Amino acid sequence: MIVTRKIALRIALILLAAVILQVSFLSYLSILGATPYLLPVVVVALGLLGGSMVGAACGFATGLLVDSVLLQPLGVSSLVLLSIGYLAGRYREGLEISSSLTPPLLTGGFVLLGGGAFAALQLLLGVETPVSLLILREIVVQALLAVLLALPVYPLVRRTLRAALIDDLPPRRVLTPASVRRRSSSGSRSAARGRSRPPRVGGGPRGRARRVGA
Repeated sequence: MIVTRKIALRIALILLAAVILQVSFLSYLSILGATPYLLPVVVVALGLLGGSMVGAACGFATGLLVDSVLLQPLGVSSLVLLSIGYLAGRYREGLEISSSLTPPLLTGGFVLLGGGAFAALQLLLGVETPVSLLILREIVVQALLAVLLALPVYPLVRRTLRAALIDDLPPRRVLTPASVRRRSSSGSRSAARGRSRPPRVGGGPRGRARRVGA
């Protein structure tokens, strides 16, 4: 991904819209006992499109923003989303995305990994979190919901950042100078004349000697 000022502004607007949508709307939903989590879906999409550095930077910025908005301990969400974005970018740099189902499935896997890491970090930091099978079920359901969210989110983010994606850039025509083209064309014409000219038989002194001897 070629990150210019316009592309950086688009990425910032995408992250801001994702945080606002998560805090103001999705946080109040409950599907099968779990809340849809849009932020890692967007971070994974940016990592798969832009690489490890873009994914890590977007994950850190998103986590810091959402922790500031929700007045949570700073650093936990940033660390988890940074790791998810970096891993998604590393996958993009090492392997090709050959199927349209690959981004949603990867998103579900990364959200599952991030949910487990987030719960572990909260326990290590001493945050009071009920540990039970309900937490595991919530993490699994969030991963499944992330797969569904990635189906429209990934193409939308890709279309928004299409101008910066290297894979979507049109092929460039290699322009050669006019002198080089004239030389190549004259060389090809002279080669064609040489091939079309019939061979000379008996043109030298040996050939004349052969004719006299005959």
